Amino acid sequence: MRIVIVGGGVIGLLTAVDCVWAGHHVVVVDQANIPFAGSASYDRHRVVRGLHLGDPAATAAAVRAHHQWIGLEYRLATTFYQRTGALTALPDDTLAAARELLSRNGSRTRAVGPAELASSYPHLRFSDGMSALHESHAGVLLADRVLAACAGWLRRHPRAEVRPHRRVVGIDADERTVWFAGGETLSGDALLVAAGPWSRALLGPDVADGLTLYRQSMLYCAVPEPDLLAWSAIPTIPSLGRGGTWLVPPVAGTPLKLSASSACRVEAEVGDFTTPAYWRERLLAELAPSIPGLDPSWLVDSRDCYYLADTATGGPVLTVLGEGALAYAACGGSSFKFAPLIARSLAERLTGARPTPTGLEPLDRAAAPVPAGALAGAGSWNRSVMRGVS
Repeated sequence: MRIVIVGGGVIGLLTAVDCVWAGHHVVVVDQANIPFAGSASYDRHRVVRGLHLGDPAATAAAVRAHHQWIGLEYRLATTFYQRTGALTALPDDTLAAARELLSRNGSRTRAVGPAELASSYPHLRFSDGMSALHESHAGVLLADRVLAACAGWLRRHPRAEVRPHRRVVGIDADERTVWFAGGETLSGDALLVAAGPWSRALLGPDVADGLTLYRQSMLYCAVPEPDLLAWSAIPTIPSLGRGGTWLVPPVAGTPLKLSASSACRVEAEVGDFTTPAYWRERLLAELAPSIPGLDPSWLVDSRDCYYLADTATGGPVLTVLGEGALAYAACGGSSFKFAPLIARSLAERLTGARPTPTGLEPLDRAAAPVPAGALAGAGSWNRSVMRGVS
């Protein structure tokens, strides 16, 4: 089969790798470089963690993704996964349930009480009286290296083509054909639109109107040299238990990454990637109680990223455009974490194989029909949509 994939982010590239691995020919196109530093997937770090309180299916899927990321390192003959573990601050009355949920899926856990938190992490301040749960099957993905490894592997493979700087302006799902800005077309036996935040227009209004565009600000800090070893040895911390703040440690030469849930907001359209001064200062102020030694002089960079999510659920959307034609709208870091599971499922659907259950509702449940509409550009399409949680 010849499979056309629009989008050079983590979902598009990993799906391409899986399709090629299964014996098919793949063409990956993107409007920019492959990989592109401005894409939703691109960053120095992404977090892999198992714990999803109240969601056993997502927790099981995340633990499986941990193992698949390790397998991908071997397949791509490189390293990009720093297995630091993860430490999540939790109220005492939820610790037992969280620990049981992870243990049931094979992730080793350890409860860390307030006294141990204070002694083991003196450079951090958790909320008063808060305990934490450490999980083993977690860590930091060096996201830029993941994308570079996938793109490099595809460029070297005789059954893969990587075509950057090719902007798609229209789709004919029935013919599995895409139109480029210059008027050229590209067709395949199967088509995947791995939709980035700027490609909502390709999906037609009845799908695009159900998606919300989010913008997230992040800070990158250079830890002073005397403290670098201590900071590098900590696990990733998805929750410090105060105001939705979180951090990713400075591993493998990367800076300390900091942000908070409050720095995520809704936008009408994709703008620039520069973090406004207001958000830099707000984040520094919000993080100061959790990191008492944090000094504005540590700040070496900041970045805003954009991602799409289902307005109703906050998760991804898988759209069946027609026979052999799919679109997947990702949802930021959550899709990156689960990317090996998502890519395997998409590749199986594209190649006519029975999709392996992922534990992620948008990929596993049956499609429901939605009204027909017109894609951007030319052609008609028949489709159904699956929506669910991330």
